[in-house]
Amino acid sequence: MSLELTLIGAVVVAALLIGAYTLRTGIAPMPTLPAARRTLLEALPASVPGTVHELGAGWGGLALRLARRYPDAPVAAWELSPLPWAVCALRARLAGLRHLAVRRADFLSADLGDAGLVVCYLAPAIMARLGPRLEATLPPGAVVVSSTFAVPGWQPAAVHRAADLHRSPIYVYQWPAARGTDTSV
Repeated sequence: MSLELTLIGAVVVAALLIGAYTLRTGIAPMPTLPAARRTLLEALPASVPGTVHELGAGWGGLALRLARRYPDAPVAAWELSPLPWAVCALRARLAGLRHLAVRRADFLSADLGDAGLVVCYLAPAIMARLGPRLEATLPPGAVVVSSTFAVPGWQPAAVHRAADLHRSPIYVYQWPAARGTDTSV
């Protein structure tokens, strides 16, 4: 009985934490769907001349793949919600990926001046706030890859479609050429 109450209490606390941070950040930790993740990974550049940043890393599945794909580049996984951040950090540590830094911080206030690649799967309202932040901090030549939601006001260099029910778009932007008319599809 004591173990059952402890487990129930842990689940309730976890749900409350996730709910509170979903309200605070405006987005729940949602894994990228498998078909969209495959398409996103196929759309990535072969090499990256800077840090790989995953914004809103959630539980860490994509961050681990990015770190394995780019073993010679520093990878920063940004997550503010404490429970997904802890899971992501634990997964990175267990995987032994020393070049993967899991940061519990708000990426909207992060300096991305070292970015070679920025990857994200964020809600439209967050993308609207992210665009100006990227414009203020990205170095020339940086690539931004966004799953499902476009950066408002930016012109993608390419749009790939996942082989899923929704044909989820994967937007690929090259900075600074991304600035321009939004042609979201």
